Amino acid sequence: ATRHGFNLTEAAERLHTSQSGVSRHIRDLEEELGVELFIREGKRLTGLTEPGKEVMPLVERMLVDAENIKRVADHFSRCDEGSLSVATTHTQARYVLPEVVRQFRVLYPRVHLSLHQGSPQEIAERVMRGDADLAIATESMTDNPLLVSLPYYRWHHTLILPQDHPLAAQEDITLQALAEWPIVTYHEGFTGRARIDATFAQSGLRPDIVLSALDADVIGTYVKLGLGVGLVASMALESVAGAGLATRSVRHLFGENQAWLAVHEGRRLRDYVHSFIGLCIPDDGSTRALAPLRIGSASRGAAGLTLD
Repeated sequence: ATRHGFNLTEAAERLHTSQSGVSRHIRDLEEELGVELFIREGKRLTGLTEPGKEVMPLVERMLVDAENIKRVADHFSRCDEGSLSVATTHTQARYVLPEVVRQFRVLYPRVHLSLHQGSPQEIAERVMRGDADLAIATESMTDNPLLVSLPYYRWHHTLILPQDHPLAAQEDITLQALAEWPIVTYHEGFTGRARIDATFAQSGLRPDIVLSALDADVIGTYVKLGLGVGLVASMALESVAGAGLATRSVRHLFGENQAWLAVHEGRRLRDYVHSFIGLCIPDDGSTRALAPLRIGSASRGAAGLTLD
């Protein structure tokens, strides 16, 4: 109920039962405990009471352990097949993960791999709900106490602009000079946009961001049309470089960004999930935090790749 914003209709659909059945079970639990767990307005649930807030972390832990029991059984009964769900942003799926996915498919041809794209908040919530095994994003997930976050790789922004643009002839572009031109870059909350906004704000500048998009290809298209200069991720540069565009490093202006890989703190992971993480992050010791989450040794395991 809490995972679906206290909407019992959605909770019932997720549980494949009726709304009245969910309501009855909640009432039975509250009667057994002797306290109300939910705040109500009429028949609607609107929040958690203080006892409900205390109970909720215990409930989440119980659900994770119940899932872990199923994962252990599945691991040993079907060690040659399985599924891996990765929640990530468009940039990671488009420019960073293709080679990792290719290598993983060679190692585990019978594992069904799903890539779910969304905002950093959405993909973190997918892992929290158990809908995804791991999340990959630039925007930090380290503040969530229920996620184990590992540093994946560092990257920076690059300026793209028409070759005849006045800034193309400058070697060390200043923030003041950049702020004088219309800018095309990423949506808020995606691909280091927060760092761009914060850098301008700290300098007392208000950039004219005329268009924002999720994909570097789209940003490059509108730069070519003359809408402004573009700020794109360095890993996406190959897809937009050339074709009348010049590039200039702006690492000295916006610094470096850190991409993160995160899993649920208490959820056990099958060996091929650890292998996927190992393909992303070389064994430099940072993955030791995941050792307690390993179920055990496994063979290679169902087939295919889906994206949504």
